[in-house]
Amino acid sequence: MRGEKQTSEEKNTVTTMTELSPTAGKNSQDIQGDEKLSPRKALSICSTRYGIAFIVHLCNFIIMAQNIIMNITMVAMVNNTSHQPSFNGSTEGLPVDSFGDPNNSPKSLPARAPVYDWNPQIQGIIFSAINYGMILTLAPSGYLAGRVGTKRVVGAALLGSSLLVLFTPLAADFGLVFLIATRILQGISLGLGYGGQFAIWERWSPPHERSRLCGIAVSGLLLGTCIAILLGGIISQTLGWPSVFYIFGGFGCICFLLWCVLVYDDPVTHPWINITEKEYIISSLAQQVNSTKQPLPIKAMVRSLPLWSMCVCCFSHQWLINIIIIYAPTYISSVFNIDIKNSGFLSALPFIIAWVICLLGSYLADFLLTKNFRLVTVRKIATVLGNVPSSTFLLILPFVASNYIIAVSLLTLSCGLGLLCQPGVYINALDIAPRHSSFLMGASRAFAQISAVLAPTVSGFLLSQDPEFGWRNVFYLSFVINTLGLIFYLIFGKADVQDWAKERKLTHL
Repeated sequence: MRGEKQTSEEKNTVTTMTELSPTAGKNSQDIQGDEKLSPRKALSICSTRYGIAFIVHLCNFIIMAQNIIMNITMVAMVNNTSHQPSFNGSTEGLPVDSFGDPNNSPKSLPARAPVYDWNPQIQGIIFSAINYGMILTLAPSGYLAGRVGTKRVVGAALLGSSLLVLFTPLAADFGLVFLIATRILQGISLGLGYGGQFAIWERWSPPHERSRLCGIAVSGLLLGTCIAILLGGIISQTLGWPSVFYIFGGFGCICFLLWCVLVYDDPVTHPWINITEKEYIISSLAQQVNSTKQPLPIKAMVRSLPLWSMCVCCFSHQWLINIIIIYAPTYISSVFNIDIKNSGFLSALPFIIAWVICLLGSYLADFLLTKNFRLVTVRKIATVLGNVPSSTFLLILPFVASNYIIAVSLLTLSCGLGLLCQPGVYINALDIAPRHSSFLMGASRAFAQISAVLAPTVSGFLLSQDPEFGWRNVFYLSFVINTLGLIFYLIFGKADVQDWAKERKLTHL
């Protein structure tokens, strides 16, 4: 009898999901009634939707770790002045006095770790190569995930990226062309994973929990950066830099298996979700129409100033973040002459702080919404707090280069406060066009990813052309770009559903 009742409830739930009412008044009543019915379910950290957020967190952890391990291993890969690749690990043929103490040589240099003669400009090209691939797939991945499901798109991305990471040391031995090609292919896989994941929140995140659910998921990018930088230096120094790629590539394959088993595209298809939570999520999202059944209003999107302001602000902010992520290890190592192991510890510190701030900022944004703050106000406050202090601290950095404690503190604050943008401009697409958000989240990040290509290339050029003031020029340029993007967003940014996003719904009325 109980089994029959549960089956009936599940059947009714599926019917509710497939027959969402377009009537706003009725949906509003359903949402209020459900929130009163299960208030604890709306906040429970042990609920299935938060479990999905933590799994996406793990996915983002490995995506970003695999993305940036080249940045920390580069310090070891170019630790040589010869004009051809050599191996720094074998002690055979090396003079004893080159180490001062022959007993220290095996500890100082791990076995068979090749090093290369790459100048800063070549390093910038290698850093940016992965982003060429990401640009190609970020926007299409969001649309594709909306069509075939986030589980398939992100799963394929995890597996592809992990296999390419395992191949990276061999590609470096084959030559620069092979390494750059591998990085581009890896970027294609990472773009699918990063852009495709946002479609899952169209079906899993109640409107008043979006900031914190997205915050939990996206904060994995920061933790991945932190752990990769922290462990990358240690592994490079003890086992050799190729081991960094083998370890993170293998871990990515394990994450792929967990993803396939534990993640489902929506509450209806999830086999273990509680019935009460399933009904709560479905009723909360009842006003949204399934975007996979509607064509994208591309012309209207192109003419939308709020959408352009979001894209431009994401671009300018990502320029700043990419400078910090890519050049933090190199800056600390070159300016303060700290070895790669300590460079790893110091470079990881900003991202530990950023991880915490990202989580707290996301919860704060949802809290402000419960206190009747306007949605557009919350988004712009978060965006200002994530841009102005960060770019200002980076601007000051060259003037305190004589004191590494102050410099690392400013670098830490710049990176940490920068992630307050996450509950701001980065999830603005869910506000202005919720039914097309999977595509727009990917498209805005694809536009922002252009900065990840340009920033290291331009910065590498500036550093190679002006050794004395190169870092100052890099940070000045970041400040200017960041400020201009923020001003554009403050003028034209919106948080209400745009007319072109309502148009298809109104035709049915």
